[in-house]
Amino acid sequence: MDQQPNNPLHGVTLQAILEFLIERIGWDAMARAVDIRCFTHEPSLTSSLKFLRKVPWARAKVEALYLTTKARLRAQP
Repeated sequence: MDQQPNNPLHGVTLQAILEFLIERIGWDAMARAVDIRCFTHEPSLTSSLKFLRKVPWARAKVEALYLTTKARLRAQP
């Protein structure tokens, strides 16, 4: 198996990323950070997964939000 020690997203699925964000910051904060319809209008995990798998720029923003949220939570005492 190919190792990717410098990739913080290695082994993390898109579904796991969304579940983490939903649990930690909620749909409203996600919609403010990444203004996409699947977060603002009747948000659901299924619709978000479908959209983000098809739209690379939106997925990149969600992945960045995940990394900053994890870093912020780690930095809290």
